[in-house]
Amino acid sequence: MAERSIEEGTGLFGPDSVIWRVNRETVVALAGTCATLMQIAHPAVAAGVRDHSQYDVDLAGRLRRTMDLTMAMVFGSDHTAERAARVINARHREVRGQGYSALDPQLLLWVQATLVYAAVRAYPALVGPLSAADGDAYYQDTKTIGVLLGVPAAIYPRNLDALETYMAAMIESGPVRVGGDARRIARLLLYPRFRGVPPIAFAPVRTLTAGFLPARLREAYGLAWTPGQQRAFRVYCRLSRRLIPLVPGPVRHMPRARQAYRRLRLQPA
Repeated sequence: MAERSIEEGTGLFGPDSVIWRVNRETVVALAGTCATLMQIAHPAVAAGVRDHSQYDVDLAGRLRRTMDLTMAMVFGSDHTAERAARVINARHREVRGQGYSALDPQLLLWVQATLVYAAVRAYPALVGPLSAADGDAYYQDTKTIGVLLGVPAAIYPRNLDALETYMAAMIESGPVRVGGDARRIARLLLYPRFRGVPPIAFAPVRTLTAGFLPARLREAYGLAWTPGQQRAFRVYCRLSRRLIPLVPGPVRHMPRARQAYRRLRLQPA
């Protein structure tokens, strides 16, 4: 019985997994805007967001809820992860319209691929080294989540290099094209309005987003990438890597990650 309780507490991956090491870092979530812009660059994904979410009213809330469910699958117990998957799948069943369905395995694969893309770039840029082997291990971990969300294991590219090749083809010659829906949603993401928060406060996020995005999509969204912005990107990344070791755990690590370490009576390595 004790053995089973420990296993359930560990969840799908456990504290020794690369996915825990990467996704526990709050700063990695700064690449979430990049991932979202890549997702909605697929016209079918953008149409689903347009038709089935209040993106123009509560975009931040929508993204926060999606992030929490995803983190629950990574850091939660087996029961918590399965429940989160059921909630996401139930929401996806409602998202369908002319020419798209959120249950389409190819759309699900694209969305998950963007999350992997963003994470394996943000971690080394903002936190610290991530070896090629660890990057691939991270991708292999994410397949477990994808299968629970309806992506058939058989359609996954074999490894991280193959995933990158798939994404490049989707952008260069596939269906990924930034359209009007994507640009309208992107505007709200890149220039959010919060009472009492000056617009300049979000400039670093826009710079990081531009730096992480593939060049073709960055240009399609009209994001400038001047030499000054490139220098700013490098400065932000360098400062982040230097400061991260000094940041206390309650700020540095995601709430779901902190809960998981407490549940297992462990300290992050």
